[in-house]
Amino acid sequence: MSGPSGLPVVLVGPPASGKTTVGTRLARELGAGFRDTDHDVEAEAGTSVADLFVTHGEPHFRALEERAVARALAEHDGVLALGGGAVTSAHTRALLVEHGRAGGTVVWLDVDLSTAAKRVGLSRDRPILGVNPRQMLRRMLETRAPLYGEVATLHLQTGGRTVAAVVADVVSALTAGSPR
Repeated sequence: MSGPSGLPVVLVGPPASGKTTVGTRLARELGAGFRDTDHDVEAEAGTSVADLFVTHGEPHFRALEERAVARALAEHDGVLALGGGAVTSAHTRALLVEHGRAGGTVVWLDVDLSTAAKRVGLSRDRPILGVNPRQMLRRMLETRAPLYGEVATLHLQTGGRTVAAVVADVVSALTAGSPR
């Protein structure tokens, strides 16, 4: 694929940070394909992520997710969005760090609690947020931040920003060839 350095671009971040929205637009901007590992897991399992959590539990889902991320990193040469909890896997983090060291780009799309809570609303397609979404989201943002930071080659805030502005920042970093 011709285009800016740093491809494939991997997007990580908490729920409601904009991984799918930004990823779809970024892929279009770069003339690249877009892939979402949550969709890969759903295709393999034949059911939704929410149903996987309810029926088989989070550990089962995380095992499927870990395999989906490894496969996507090996196969995909465009924009790749990972589920918010993918970085909880040490194996996945190691793959992402290696991807960055090899010249790939891992973008941490970060979001503040207030913006994330507004974006999530009462969505039932985010099973990890459970009964008290705001409290769960706060805990996730706090506990996962170091994990996102460990793998990211580029860190961008998305709260209060347009999708176009975030995409422009990623494209600018890719064009510069040095995302860090």
